[in-house]
Amino acid sequence: MRTLISSAFVSLDGVMEAPGGEPGYRNAGWTFKDIAFLPEAYEIKGREQEEASAMLLGRVSYEAFSAVWPGMEDFAGYKVMPKYVVSTTLADGDLVTGWGETTILRSLDEVAALKETDGGPVIVHGSATLNRALADADLIDRYHLVVFPVLLGAGKRLFSTADKDARKLRLVEHEAYANGVQKNVFDVVR
Repeated sequence: MRTLISSAFVSLDGVMEAPGGEPGYRNAGWTFKDIAFLPEAYEIKGREQEEASAMLLGRVSYEAFSAVWPGMEDFAGYKVMPKYVVSTTLADGDLVTGWGETTILRSLDEVAALKETDGGPVIVHGSATLNRALADADLIDRYHLVVFPVLLGAGKRLFSTADKDARKLRLVEHEAYANGVQKNVFDVVR
């Protein structure tokens, strides 16, 4: 069974929207504003490319990342990695070329079936709506959170607001950096 890892840049109040400057959000680019860049705070991002065997994205994040990541040296590890996009509206003709094998999944049941296959971890980047649905369906096994010392108020949040039983997490790795950023890795306890 594969491990499904949710990886996110998140504000202290749980917002994950437009950390890199994606248009349409008033606080876009919040990871760069008034926070000193320290390479060591992003070490986990490189490690994810080495350890993951596939990437899972929602449609919106797929469309944003596929327009930029295929040509970026920082994300070269993802170019050859199989990608899965969860969407009920995307068609095969909408997929980009030159970014490796990409498969469209139409439901969370198909994501659950993917987890049952052989292979290494599957990493989820961005994909706020998908992340909340995966968590509500108890499909996420681990969280890689890079938490920024900022309160954004409004914006797409990583965690669902669904009324459900408490879910315990176990902290398995953490580090705080001089710029106030924190790395927190949690396993979901089942």
